[in-house]
Amino acid sequence: MRYDRAMRSSKRAWGSAALLLLPSAWGAEPATEAPSGAAPSPQVAVLNGNQIIQILDQTVQWYRTLGAQQQSSSQPSDLLIYYANQQTASQVVALAFDIARANAELLSSEASTESSAADNPSATQASDALQRKLKAQRQSIQTEMTAAAGGTAERQAKHSELQGELDMINARLNLLDNMQQFISESNTKTASVNALKAHIDAIAASIPASPAVILPVTAASLATPAASKPGAAATSPLANDPSLPAQAGIWELASDVLKLRAKGHTIEAIDRSTASLEDTFRTIRAAPLERLKTLTTQSDTLTTQADTAHGPALKTIRDRLDTLAWLFQQTSAIWIPMSKEGVLLEQYRHNLKNWHDAISHEYQDALKELGIRLAILIGMLTIVFGGGEIWRRLVIRYTQEPRRRHQQLLVQKLAVWTLVVVIVALTFVTEISTFATFAGLITAGLAVAMQSVLLSIVGYFFLIGKYGLRIGDRVQIGAVSGEVISLGLVRMHLMELNSQGPLGATGRVVAFANSIVFQAANGLFRQVAGVDFVWHEATLALPAGSDYAAIKIRLLAALNDVLSQNHEELARQTQQLEKATASTTVVNPVPQVQLRFTPAGVEALVRYPVHLQHQAEIDERVSEEILKVLSEFKS
Repeated sequence: MRYDRAMRSSKRAWGSAALLLLPSAWGAEPATEAPSGAAPSPQVAVLNGNQIIQILDQTVQWYRTLGAQQQSSSQPSDLLIYYANQQTASQVVALAFDIARANAELLSSEASTESSAADNPSATQASDALQRKLKAQRQSIQTEMTAAAGGTAERQAKHSELQGELDMINARLNLLDNMQQFISESNTKTASVNALKAHIDAIAASIPASPAVILPVTAASLATPAASKPGAAATSPLANDPSLPAQAGIWELASDVLKLRAKGHTIEAIDRSTASLEDTFRTIRAAPLERLKTLTTQSDTLTTQADTAHGPALKTIRDRLDTLAWLFQQTSAIWIPMSKEGVLLEQYRHNLKNWHDAISHEYQDALKELGIRLAILIGMLTIVFGGGEIWRRLVIRYTQEPRRRHQQLLVQKLAVWTLVVVIVALTFVTEISTFATFAGLITAGLAVAMQSVLLSIVGYFFLIGKYGLRIGDRVQIGAVSGEVISLGLVRMHLMELNSQGPLGATGRVVAFANSIVFQAANGLFRQVAGVDFVWHEATLALPAGSDYAAIKIRLLAALNDVLSQNHEELARQTQQLEKATASTTVVNPVPQVQLRFTPAGVEALVRYPVHLQHQAEIDERVSEEILKVLSEFKS
């Protein structure tokens, strides 16, 4: 940095020395010093470069909020306000660049003035005087060369000598131009202004929709659009919102409430950014206004002095008035756009306010509708659960049989939760037809994928019917006999009982799907409640030539003797069976013997009731008695 600063200082010093030495070396007369009043004020710019860039960056960043507004515009009224804001924002950005470019011109003038003053004004004036003198000499020589044109040798020699002088003058003018250009390029202030102008152009090129930005701003464009007038932005109540169906579900309403809330926050953030930009322009607007007042006062003073001035003084006043007029014009080009910025930004904020008010109305309506729907849902669920609780208490109070109470409580649970699912689904969905289609497809898919499970669930309701199963019942499924220990919605479990020998648990638990009730191959056999006996039968081949009637009487006597101990219990259970089934085909629990002819001879069909707890023991005793009877007749 120190090296660069030293180099620039040495360049300016060397350039100034060169400009001072050139007139003396070439015999030019030193120029007279310009009047002190001819120089303009050293501070002519209203804003510095950093302030200009800061204002442009803030303006461009604010302009980019149009993207958020476009994303939030979902209704026709939103689009109207968005388009109005887009036009206003384009005008604001265009005016901001007008301000920046006008102030850059002031900075450029200020840099030129300061560079002339810093580089020795007398040297600059001497160089300008020498340049004018050389141009006058060149014009004179060109005139002489035109007059000396001819065919004689003397004219040709004269023309050649004048051509040499002209070449020398052109070389001196070229040297002066190069020296002035070198000094101008080595000026830090001028380079900074040029960089500022390039930066302004680069920012302008980076703005989206740049053609709208560079449009000229006229007085007619400042007229208030229809969207900015009070009441122009429709409130767009929720009932008239075409984006929502007539009967929106709770889910759709909740989503709409969240979207409206986010949209309101977005507009509030944009309004805060607009207010900040408006404050910035309001703050910097005071400086150009004060400068205009100062220039007006100076102009009035010079006008008064011009009434009494003569000669060179009058010329100096004229130059200063021209300078003040130019400064007044440039400063006005800054102050007027700033004033327009205030009007446009106020109009912009008014549009945002109308938009925010409309969104607030929509938000309140949607929130109210959502609250009503939720209240209705809670009320309906309260009624359903209350009715279910009353139903449950009535079942517990008036249904004494455990099995029937269990069935009714199960039906109560299914009914309550089915109503809950239907109410919640109909409350949350938006369109009933869509929900019905969706539910149908889901039901069909589940029916195919879970066919066995659904069949077992249906079988459960058959199993808990009037003649259904309950815990502790003895059943036979296929070749498996057992006692029911659990009965679930999908399957049941049996404690397997020994079917050969003494009745008792084998220690194994057998599981069957409830869909067994629909399978005819295996079959499901269940003992009637309160009945604990079964009929056993056996076929006997009687000895040929025997007294068959006597054998029958003897067999009946033997069977009655074996079953006499359980006769009363069997009679009681028979009555219970008649009462439970209301059947008239129930026979008395007494042994039966039937004779019948077969190709091999005469056979006796023996049938007798057996208590389940003692069936093995009874079968053994019956077999012993039958063998005794047959052995008697064989002998």
